Amino acid sequence: MPLRMKTGLATTWMLVLALTSVIYVRVICDLVRHWWSVPDFSYGFLVPPFAGYLVWVKRKRLMSFPFAPSWNGPVLVALGLAALLLGTFAAELFLSRFSLLLVVAGLVASYGGCRLLVELRWVLAVLLLAIPLPAIVFNQVTFPLQLFASGVASELLPMIGVPVLREGNVLVLPELRLEVAEACSGIRSLMSLLALSIFYGYFFEHSMIRRALLALSSIPIAITGNVLRLLGTGFCVRHWNPDRAMGFFHEFSGWVTYLVSFACMFVFHQVLRLLLPERRAM
Repeated sequence: MPLRMKTGLATTWMLVLALTSVIYVRVICDLVRHWWSVPDFSYGFLVPPFAGYLVWVKRKRLMSFPFAPSWNGPVLVALGLAALLLGTFAAELFLSRFSLLLVVAGLVASYGGCRLLVELRWVLAVLLLAIPLPAIVFNQVTFPLQLFASGVASELLPMIGVPVLREGNVLVLPELRLEVAEACSGIRSLMSLLALSIFYGYFFEHSMIRRALLALSSIPIAITGNVLRLLGTGFCVRHWNPDRAMGFFHEFSGWVTYLVSFACMFVFHQVLRLLLPERRAM
């Protein structure tokens, strides 16, 4: 490619990136504040560097692709900008944030072609992890998880000497009422554990089947860890100190649950290696 053409293409890309940054600066800043203010979504800070690493690893293959601009790109950009307007006026944060991925996908197709976009599909899928679930999906998933966690806890607490009466998502103990709120439903720990399982699987596993199973294992592991956290809180309320159980222990147990969940994922990975060994080439 002639030097003048390369310079012109680089200049065009810089102008496009600058314009995109100006349009989405508010959306990006709001998303970063969400990662910072909600500890369960702090894994979002790891997603962009991980996505960048995926692009860096494939840089030689990506550079070998012939640039074949597609008219599908401007269509995706238009859809992304329309989603941004709709999300802004409807106060739907997920739609506004998701529109950025549509615009990025459209720009890739506009300048590199659909083949390049297909090659980067997993990078875009990884970036989707950085966007918290939309409110309508979050609410639909959270309440069943609250009921499930409170139901299992109400069955197991009497086995460890804690009498309990369940009222929906509220566990009534003799000392106090323990509400299984949204933050205790397990959905947030599930999302963070899912992201960590994907990162872990990429760096420490080569089999796509085992990577998929590792990611799926985050669901039962996160739910089980949340139930154990409720059991520990109920036990401490009954046999230790209600104030400390709902204060220090409840907060500290959240970090312990993460560590135990990650340890369970590691053990599950070792079991997968034994049950599904890699096939050696003959």
